Amino acid sequence: MPGSLNLMKLCVGAEGPEDLRQWQQQRFGDNPAMHVTRMWPRREAELLDGGSIYWVFKGMMLARQRLLALEPREGEDGIRRCALILDPKLIQVAAVPRRPFQGWRYLSGKDAPPDLTGQSDSAETLPPAMAAALAEMGLR
Repeated sequence: MPGSLNLMKLCVGAEGPEDLRQWQQQRFGDNPAMHVTRMWPRREAELLDGGSIYWVFKGMMLARQRLLALEPREGEDGIRRCALILDPKLIQVAAVPRRPFQGWRYLSGKDAPPDLTGQSDSAETLPPAMAAALAEMGLR
């Protein structure tokens, strides 16, 4: 289950959770995935107490990955960044529409969508537009 505090992030460049899963599998194999972000979350201890990163694809929150650790990374420009170390398992969640935003946002556990039970991380997902339409009708 997701923790009491999570992150929410736009997943740019991926059509949906399956796209992200394939990209991470190619890049990291079965090892933890990593996403580097510019800012370091101030609420690190709360995030690492069972929190996840919730991915937003084309305006729809559709998946999450458990946060395992935060590690410092230095870019080629010498600027310190934060590497979010993620469980390789991608968990589909109930579709929730989200407006565009920059960077990441905190997401409380009570506001996080529930996991879709009975679906593995490799299960096919609906296209984001269809998931959005179903969510607006209260069907997903």
